[in-house]
Amino acid sequence: MSLPENPFDYEVALQQCARGDRQALQGLYQREGGRLLAVALRLVGERALAEDIVHDAFVRIWTQAASFDAQRGSARGWMFTITRHLALNHIRRHARVRALNDEDLDGLATEEPAEAVLGSARIDGCLEQLDPQRRQCLYHAYLDGYSHAEIAQRLQTPLGTVKAWIKRSLAALRECMG
Repeated sequence: MSLPENPFDYEVALQQCARGDRQALQGLYQREGGRLLAVALRLVGERALAEDIVHDAFVRIWTQAASFDAQRGSARGWMFTITRHLALNHIRRHARVRALNDEDLDGLATEEPAEAVLGSARIDGCLEQLDPQRRQCLYHAYLDGYSHAEIAQRLQTPLGTVKAWIKRSLAALRECMG
């Protein structure tokens, strides 16, 4: 009979990265690299570019690990935020969003779906507790990379309502995950 494996501690890994432990960074990459690639690919639509963004994200995770603050959110969330921001910044700089081509879709078939980015069974359960429109707002904001105004237009809902839904939904998720 073997002992159960200890769960991976992302916060500790980031602390180790801040102290220069390259194996901690490798552990983070092995656990989250594929998911971060799925996020970047979904946003920029080009595999090579998405790979560059993930590379840049891990450089930033390595160099800024000491700035991670567990009071502001989870370590995994922090890593996904870095990746998402880099992808969105690229899109803004180049003012283009491309549809995924067949090659990109074939590559994604071997990786976890982008929805897996939002998580474990625990967060999935928390998301299911949200009203479907509010859950859709979060998906549009965090997986599709849409701005609040774009979400409001897509859902034909006032901008203030979309902003309030996202803010309250994130608060509800934080409480549920608590």
